[in-house]
Amino acid sequence: MKNIVIAAGYATRLGKLTENFPKPLLKIGDNTILGRMLDDIDRIPEIDEHIVITNHKFAKIFEDWAKGLSYSKKVTVVDDGTMTNETRLGAVCDLLYAIDKLQLDDDVLVVAADNLLFFSFADFVKFAREKDSSCIICHQQPELAKLQRTGVVVLDEGYKVLNMEEKPQKPKTTWAVPPFYIYLRKDLDLVRRSVADGCGKDAPGNLAHYLCDHTTMYAWPMAGTGENLRFDIGSIDTYYEACEKYGVVL
Repeated sequence: MKNIVIAAGYATRLGKLTENFPKPLLKIGDNTILGRMLDDIDRIPEIDEHIVITNHKFAKIFEDWAKGLSYSKKVTVVDDGTMTNETRLGAVCDLLYAIDKLQLDDDVLVVAADNLLFFSFADFVKFAREKDSSCIICHQQPELAKLQRTGVVVLDEGYKVLNMEEKPQKPKTTWAVPPFYIYLRKDLDLVRRSVADGCGKDAPGNLAHYLCDHTTMYAWPMAGTGENLRFDIGSIDTYYEACEKYGVVL
């Protein structure tokens, strides 16, 4: 299984901090945002490579960062060739670009690079193996305003996905979907043709939504609410909040 990190955005909401530097490599304490995530993923036996897809503006920074790592799995940096937020490919197209450029034919774990996580992906990988299915993650989100800004799923009693909506104004459930996915090798043909078939390009959840409509998907339920499981760094204020709350050695 390959771990594909979507890190090609320009993080314009963080202003000067990310004008010439990638958000995933900002420091939280003595580690980076992305480094904290990879520390966990690198310990999963099924993972055999980390693939970081970024843009041309930040590719050299990621390449230099990768040279100093000591993970047990290889780290590969892929440059999508874009230089500005206006010309970005979008998360789904970046994933397709990496799959095509590296000619991947493996199961893939796909993760957004701008979250601090307080759970391990190991159980998610185990769940996908047990279900033998492409999978998403879900957690309970009681706040309507937050449900309206994310993907929301309807599940059966076995956690099979019956329906998924992106940013619904009237959510059918309180199961929210964070930006972490497992797409099995058997579904990669669907992934490859998703955009040509009308799948949205920008948000990574667009691809999960598309696959839920075209193949069997299951959702791994995390125990707890989103606030207890991850911290999304989406603005300069949340970055400084993360530094204050979590900027100590874990």
